[in-house]
Amino acid sequence: MKSSAESEYVEFVTHHADRLCRTAYLLCGDWRRAEDATQEALIRLYRVWPRIQRKGGIGAYARKVVVSTTLDALRPRSSREVVGGSAYFTAAADPADPIGLAESRLVIVRALAQLPPRQRACVVLRYFDELSVDETAATLGCRPGTVKSQTTRALDRLRAELAPSELSDFAGHGG
Repeated sequence: MKSSAESEYVEFVTHHADRLCRTAYLLCGDWRRAEDATQEALIRLYRVWPRIQRKGGIGAYARKVVVSTTLDALRPRSSREVVGGSAYFTAAADPADPIGLAESRLVIVRALAQLPPRQRACVVLRYFDELSVDETAATLGCRPGTVKSQTTRALDRLRAELAPSELSDFAGHGG
């Protein structure tokens, strides 16, 4: 890779790695796994950087690779390995992240853990990464209708998971 392209890659990573890692964390619930998935995605991005840079859409491509890398890591590797919804989610937050120490964040992460990976990805991309339905569909490699239905099912499950006892805790704490 040419030095100018490499410096642009480094600049991209400097400005976007934290956000990509946060997306991975919301998908898997574990900072170490999120960092691993982000690192793997950035390695994949580096390999195709000149081509992606010419085509444009670097951010969308990087997000797509992070999502697929994270979801791939959540899939069972053998018929004996069982991956439950909360198996990879931990209650411990990153101590360097002040938001991660908030109780509300833990409640959200636990609720996300109960969703199947595809529904979780739809919610994270739509509401945390603020992507449109079409952008989410492109990232997940599916149709917009699939994103809509998966998001609706996920939100129904989240409402049931977060209702009413946990939500009342927030009302008493101003959040």
